[in-house]
Amino acid sequence: MTGQGCARLEDPALLTGRGRFLDDLDPFAGTLTAAIVRSPHPHARIRRVDLSRARRHPGVTAVLGPEEVAAELKPFPLAVKAPMPYYPTAVGKARFVGEPVAVVVAADRYVAEDAAELVDVEYGPLPPVIDIGHSLEPGAPRLHDTADSNVATDRTFDFGDVDAVFADADKVVVGEYDFPRYSSTPMECYSVIAEWRDEAGGPAIEAWANFHGPFSMVAVLAGAFGLPASRIRLRVPADNGGSFGIKAGIYPYVALMALASKYAGRPVRWTEDRVEHLLASSAGSDRKMRFEAAVSPEGRVLGLRADLIDNVGGYLRPPEPSTLYRCFGNITGAYRIDAVRIRSRAVVTNKTPTGLNRGFGGQQLYFGLERLMDEIAETCGIDPAELRRRNFVQAADFPYATPTGGIYDSGDYHTALEMLLKNSDYQALRQRQARARERGEYLGIGIATIVDPSATNIGYVGLATPAEQRAAGRGKSGSTEHVRISVDPNGVVSVLLGTVPQGQGHATVAQAVVADQLGLPREHVHPVVEMDTATTPWTISSGSYSSRFAPLLTSALVEASERLAETVKIAGATLLGVDPAAVELAGGTVREKENPDRSVPFRRAAGLVHWDPGALPEGVPARLYEEAAFTPPQSKAASRSDQINSSLCYGFVAEMAVVRIDPETREVRLEQVFTVHDAGTILNPVLLEGQVHGALAHALGGALYEEMRYTENGQPTATFMDYLCPTSAETSFELDSDHLQTPSPLTKLGAKGCGEGSSMSLPAAIANAVADALGIPVTGLPLHGNVVHELLSRKERKN
Repeated sequence: MTGQGCARLEDPALLTGRGRFLDDLDPFAGTLTAAIVRSPHPHARIRRVDLSRARRHPGVTAVLGPEEVAAELKPFPLAVKAPMPYYPTAVGKARFVGEPVAVVVAADRYVAEDAAELVDVEYGPLPPVIDIGHSLEPGAPRLHDTADSNVATDRTFDFGDVDAVFADADKVVVGEYDFPRYSSTPMECYSVIAEWRDEAGGPAIEAWANFHGPFSMVAVLAGAFGLPASRIRLRVPADNGGSFGIKAGIYPYVALMALASKYAGRPVRWTEDRVEHLLASSAGSDRKMRFEAAVSPEGRVLGLRADLIDNVGGYLRPPEPSTLYRCFGNITGAYRIDAVRIRSRAVVTNKTPTGLNRGFGGQQLYFGLERLMDEIAETCGIDPAELRRRNFVQAADFPYATPTGGIYDSGDYHTALEMLLKNSDYQALRQRQARARERGEYLGIGIATIVDPSATNIGYVGLATPAEQRAAGRGKSGSTEHVRISVDPNGVVSVLLGTVPQGQGHATVAQAVVADQLGLPREHVHPVVEMDTATTPWTISSGSYSSRFAPLLTSALVEASERLAETVKIAGATLLGVDPAAVELAGGTVREKENPDRSVPFRRAAGLVHWDPGALPEGVPARLYEEAAFTPPQSKAASRSDQINSSLCYGFVAEMAVVRIDPETREVRLEQVFTVHDAGTILNPVLLEGQVHGALAHALGGALYEEMRYTENGQPTATFMDYLCPTSAETSFELDSDHLQTPSPLTKLGAKGCGEGSSMSLPAAIANAVADALGIPVTGLPLHGNVVHELLSRKERKN
């Protein structure tokens, strides 16, 4: 069943309204409701907060503000030692519009929101800092008085003799690019239910949240409250209405609701509305970047210099500065580039703090790198596809070591590109384009070829700290995922997953993998996807992010299934009176390999272990549950030379966008997309295609429509009237999706991740297509009609 397009196990409940989302659940008796008072200013001192009127309002149980937060909590632990303390509410200063300032807890939401209007906050407005350039100016207002500047982290890395390579280069091609801040907009916004308990062993917190990877935040929450991690219990419901990374930012609200529960003496529920979500949840970071390429006469890129500056908003909120480093090992993309210099900076501004957004780090990187490749092609007079072909890592080179420490596990980039060119009939497309240009039409063709990292190694975060400051013996690394599998007396298998899906179909794939491993029908395997840090096996790195499920969790499933299968085989062999080596699991039975007609049902073998363990051979434990922690040895902490294999697996995407630009309205219309994905072994082709379609839609939004815009005074977009998400009308382009399989040698099934690939490649492909259509360099996104109008006007002024 693995590799087949079987129906999703999750769909019947969702299609019949029986989903179990957090707002459907009421895990604690007597739960109250919270409303949050937010700052209307992007940058302001908080001179006074008067909570008295709100506290007197009928039905209000508790009100707390910055004073209570500062007294009860420590600042959240940061990924780097930046003197920029971060609390779940503004303390001393508000640093972005929508930052929480106070919380009102009442019997219901109506009362809570009415009372929230009675909180009186006196602000002292300060000049806002909105963009990266302003933040870096010597005289710019400082967001954090404890810091010397608005630069939260600044590191430079050298690999190879970069200066010599550039000095000897035939050409140096330079590109400066801006990637926009845009978000995820899942169907379900943030939701938290928290209870503070004073128990005999000390205070404890139990919280439910629709977070997609709670484990890394247990230590963060424990540090803020000054509690042992064992006193923090986080739970996640079975259903999560999308995340795409953004729900990693929910933990400040978990802390805030837990503290509100302490003051109220009752559990507290908070559900975010859409305005709050757009205003103050999280977004991918906007990036300003400069790339320089040292190029040979044949168009070979011999050296690369990259200056990357991320705008992380008001605070360097964990897991930032991850966006700068998640793609560190694959920063040279699909190309053989031996000398690399990288400067990585994160600056704070008066915008919402940033975090994960589908393809995080890769979206920004590949927009710059793939635009640069097209500009190199133009400079050298080489077709963009041919330029990429000349620079690709060769199939014979795998496993391929990048200068920054990445180890590409497998791939065949040339074949994937040839598939793309064949599927699109590239030469015919170019001929069609030439005819369109003769008619004065704007038709563009853009290509992007990217390496798709999956099974992230969280050790990359350590690169933000200089090697000499990283304490010996306290490194960070990890691509570990856990599972627990058990068999009941009737032979029904339960599978407890270590990831929290957000619609990807984890239960469907897990069921198929375990059923295949144990020779059972699918319906005899019951996956469980609810998460509980008190009972689910986990490590800090566990969770559903950075395309970890397919390569990591399925590998853990195979390991646990193999050990469980050995016990069942022994029990079945005992019933058959044969040697365990002579039997196999197939068709729901334990059967003799040489005589398949002689068998016993799987359930009978399981029943023997449960009901008659004394019948087992001596030394065989009566154990029908297994845990596995798949920990690939290739995922190490950053080296002293600042190299890191930032992901375990590296897939590949070759993508082509065909765009047409209306000469009157300047609207960019995506007509065709051709895409070829290499995600290693395909576990479920239907689910994989769903991931490709979803990533394309997400990418289309960031390329043409979505942008978190801020006025000069720091006021952001906060409704869908201003923040434009693509609809079914905009995503009705013609799609040709194909796949190449080069299995990973590092995972049990050869699978790699695939859910993020097109979210990283399509924005660059569209930008390349628009530049091709207009004959003008494209340096930023999104490409609204007014942006295209300005590009054409600039071209006309030059002419």
